[in-house]
Amino acid sequence: MKRGRLLLALAMGLAVDGPSAALAQQRGAAPAQAARTTQPKPGEPVKPPEPAPPVEPPAPPYEKDLLRLSEIVGSLAFLRSLCTAADAAEWPKRMQALLETEGTTPGRRERLAGAYNRGYSGYALTYRTCTPSAAEATARYLKEGEQLSRNLAGRFGG
Repeated sequence: MKRGRLLLALAMGLAVDGPSAALAQQRGAAPAQAARTTQPKPGEPVKPPEPAPPVEPPAPPYEKDLLRLSEIVGSLAFLRSLCTAADAAEWPKRMQALLETEGTTPGRRERLAGAYNRGYSGYALTYRTCTPSAAEATARYLKEGEQLSRNLAGRFGG
């Protein structure tokens, strides 16, 4: 598998370098001059070509719900801590478990963590103390999060 990627990278590098050398020849530039532009200077280290980033698989059909759930968990992580709930320490752990389970690619992990951070920081900017509206938001998020979790597990397993 790695060998196939390496060969593909080399072939793509040749395809990119090939036309530019031919174009330089067509313009009347000496072949040696075209070669000099791609050669490292004396004493300069030779850098291997950078591998192409891995192609991210398509998002699963439940991605939108999972991102919403991540945002809710982030909101609850802040609000439950602010209101000194007994389960306050559990919400970051739940998000970590979600990242470990569903964060199958770097891009996906970034999206999930970004949703969590949006939920957390949205309330961190607004609330400094536990107010009745913070308690109401907590109750609503607990209800919505529970419903999302049940729907995801019921439709897609889990």
